[in-house]
Amino acid sequence: MTDTTQISLDQPVISATQAEPLFDLGFIVITPGAQRAIAASGSRATPYLMRHASGDWSEMDEVDRKQNSFAVEKALRVFSAYTLGSGKKLWIVTEWDRSVTTLLMPAEY
Repeated sequence: MTDTTQISLDQPVISATQAEPLFDLGFIVITPGAQRAIAASGSRATPYLMRHASGDWSEMDEVDRKQNSFAVEKALRVFSAYTLGSGKKLWIVTEWDRSVTTLLMPAEY
C-alpha cells in the first residue's frame, strides 16, 4: 500500500436523514491519490466516510452488500466503492478489527 495521511473529521457533514454508524472507523488514513482525487472533485472525505460507516455502500452489487452486512455483524473487513463528482472511483476499506479505515483509489490497492 502507498503512503497515507491521517485526516480530520472536525467538521463532519451529517444530514437529518443519515443513519447512525454501524461500526467504528478506527484510525482514518487517506492515500495521496485519494486525497488529490477528492480535492479535484470539489468534495470532502467526510460524507463518504459517513455513508460507509452507516451502511450506504453505494455501488456495490447485491452480493457485496450482503457480504458487507455480514462483515459488520461478524467483525470482518468492510469495503465500499463510490464515484466522485469527477467520475473517478474511490474505495473505502475498514479492517476487520476496526483499527483503521483507508480511503484509496483502486490503482493504489
